[in-house]
Amino acid sequence: MLPVMTTRTEGIDRTGPSGRQGTARGVVVTGGGTGIGRATARAFAERGDRVLVVGRTEATLAEAAGGHPGIRCLVADVTAPDAPGRIVGAALDVLGRLDVLVNNAAAMGYRPLAALDRAEAERQLHTNLLAPVLLTRAALEPLAERSGTVVNIGSAGAIGLRSWPDNGLYGAAKAALDFLTRTWAVELAPRGVRVVGLAPGVTDVSGQSGPGGKAAAPEYAAFLKEIAGRAPSGRVGRPEEMAWWILQLTRPEAAYANGTVVTVDGGLALT
Repeated sequence: MLPVMTTRTEGIDRTGPSGRQGTARGVVVTGGGTGIGRATARAFAERGDRVLVVGRTEATLAEAAGGHPGIRCLVADVTAPDAPGRIVGAALDVLGRLDVLVNNAAAMGYRPLAALDRAEAERQLHTNLLAPVLLTRAALEPLAERSGTVVNIGSAGAIGLRSWPDNGLYGAAKAALDFLTRTWAVELAPRGVRVVGLAPGVTDVSGQSGPGGKAAAPEYAAFLKEIAGRAPSGRVGRPEEMAWWILQLTRPEAAYANGTVVTVDGGLALT
């Protein structure tokens, strides 16, 4: 393993091997402290890419980096007005380039329409929809310079003609993100930028600590068991499996895939 160098400037943890440019890509993963985001950051780093993980909690970001020399951390709220500029600026500063943007940060809140207030609606829409819109716009120029790829993380619960009682706003935002994936693929193709999506099914993060881990919640274990019983695969997903698909969608061999949203849910959406 190459030596690790660490300094801190304006919320950026500059941890990583010095001089590892070469063919290593610059990758930004939002919501990278836990769950699918954490596994994705590590998958790219293990490939040899240089990764900036973005999240709101320093401790979970540090845990996500986990000693990987190719991962840097930026503490930022993706809904903040200055977040798009900060994130893109940090990526160019500490990674030197931007080849892949993974819009993974999400906010969920189970409430029926009658119990939904403005603050909760804004929280979900800003995180799940407005933030990726503004961040992708801010990243366009550096992505175009590298013929880069945007990966929008949706949800298998929001595809097709399915409904999602008590979680309609989250599902609506994810369905809208899928629509943007298709639209941006057409808009940005002339600039050499691909846009693809992943719609993960229920994914078990109970083995993680931090906000994304729910090991101590019996109701979460019961939920996972119930979903596993309904899925044709007989189980729920793992973060590493979703990360594998995200990585494959950004590989040069996947260059002909554009505007595609891949559903990975063990076949549950088919039932």
